[in-house]
Amino acid sequence: YRKDKIMKLLIASGNKHKIYEFRVLFEKYKDIEVLSLADLDDHDEVEENGTTFSENAFIKAKYFYDKYKIITISDDSGICVPSLNNEPGIYSSRYSGFGDEANNDLLLKNVEGKDRTAFYECDICFYDGTEPQFFIGKCYGTLGYERKGINGFGYDPLFIYEGKTFAEVDIETKNKVSHRALALKDFIVFFENKYKF
Repeated sequence: YRKDKIMKLLIASGNKHKIYEFRVLFEKYKDIEVLSLADLDDHDEVEENGTTFSENAFIKAKYFYDKYKIITISDDSGICVPSLNNEPGIYSSRYSGFGDEANNDLLLKNVEGKDRTAFYECDICFYDGTEPQFFIGKCYGTLGYERKGINGFGYDPLFIYEGKTFAEVDIETKNKVSHRALALKDFIVFFENKYKF
């Protein structure tokens, strides 16, 4: 990798919240251009038929790398509740089939009377056409009894970490402790070593 060349990285996600989090992370590198699928006007729906977060992340990363030959980063993440056999898990975004609000309602209903311990998991896949690399972050907390806060997305209004929901804290705070932040921390160490940033 040459320093005088702009390096392109493709974030294989249609989720603008995730893309924003990745962009913030790469801001400090002047030689990197972060692209999203929206930048490429790509609306392909890739069937995520893996049985784990890592498998799904790799399916997406490989699909878009093969298509564009740009180094691709993909992630799959979700919330897991041990007392519900780690549901919603890989089905987090499509748990109810009707979006975030309905997903939160269904989770509240299903966890009633059960242990409310939960964790967010994020598996990042980095793929450059050789061996895929995986980075896994987990953030442990509990589920509240009602939604609180207006920030974040997904299950953030229910997920309580150190006394506050992820939807009650600002993105800077969340970005220090979240499952994605933890996975990205490991990824950045790998990335900087690999490309000598």
